[in-house]
Amino acid sequence: MNTVTATTTAKSAPEERLVNLVVALMATEQGLTKDTILASVAGYREQGDAGASKDALEKMFERDKENLRGLGIPIETIGDNADPDDLREARYRVPTAEYSLPIDITFTPAELALLNLAGGVWSESSMSVDARSGLRKIRALGNDVDEPIIGYSPRISLREPAFSPLQRAIELSRVVTFPYLKPGEQAPRVRRVQPLALVEYEARWHVYGVDLGVQAERTFLLSRVVGAVQHTRESFDPALREGAGERALAGLEQVAAGQLATLEVNPGTEAALRLNRRATPAGQGITVPYVDLHVFADELASYGPEVRVVSPETLRTEVIRRLEAAASLHGVIS
Repeated sequence: MNTVTATTTAKSAPEERLVNLVVALMATEQGLTKDTILASVAGYREQGDAGASKDALEKMFERDKENLRGLGIPIETIGDNADPDDLREARYRVPTAEYSLPIDITFTPAELALLNLAGGVWSESSMSVDARSGLRKIRALGNDVDEPIIGYSPRISLREPAFSPLQRAIELSRVVTFPYLKPGEQAPRVRRVQPLALVEYEARWHVYGVDLGVQAERTFLLSRVVGAVQHTRESFDPALREGAGERALAGLEQVAAGQLATLEVNPGTEAALRLNRRATPAGQGITVPYVDLHVFADELASYGPEVRVVSPETLRTEVIRRLEAAASLHGVIS
């Protein structure tokens, strides 16, 4: 089976379904039952109309909850007060209090202008027709929307085209193949993988799964998938997906903890804003953990003179090589 067709992607792209789910769960204070979600939220509804079983839809919803929680979105489960472990009639919501600003935070006129400008891309008109239709169905079922919905644009920008076909393959428990180019290699190698989870780490998407070529679990950076993701006819046990996201993130964090860079960063710059979020103070500048030498070198080189690598020497060399190549390309040096 080839990659998902354009028609299928437009109607039920996984990222749009996730956005519609967040909108629905933020739109209600009392929460929505699983049955309501599967019948009303765009993405699940189409799958049901196309013949997907209730069991398949429920598993899809459970994976979506796991993915959203992995992205830091707090999905609250409201069970039976008499028996909290009984989740048959559980309701789900995203508590809006999690997104309320503390009362002591204020903004300057300039900051407010920038926020208003940014907010323009999330206006209610930006919501898809399916998202608005889903909200109307939820209201019709008697679930009040307590505050106006600020539209979440479903047009999530994913520069890696591999994201959607991989997410679809995970949902179908289908083996995939894709060309993957590692740094230092002259040509990509085709990988045959059981994809188990998509995870975001350090603002980059990775797919975690079993590389059948080596019969071992591996994590692949989506930006290094340099061709089409092909779905095969081979399936795998869906139980392999259980806990895969947590295993992937734990593995990435373990790698990062063993690779530390000491950097000097100019204060008040974009580099300082981005790097300080994941840094700890050091005797000379800051210490930042990283997963991939080449990806991190690309990032540091993009900051130009705002950052200087103290150590390790391998990282410093890679950053200098990129800066020299950029300078040569633009005629700064011969």
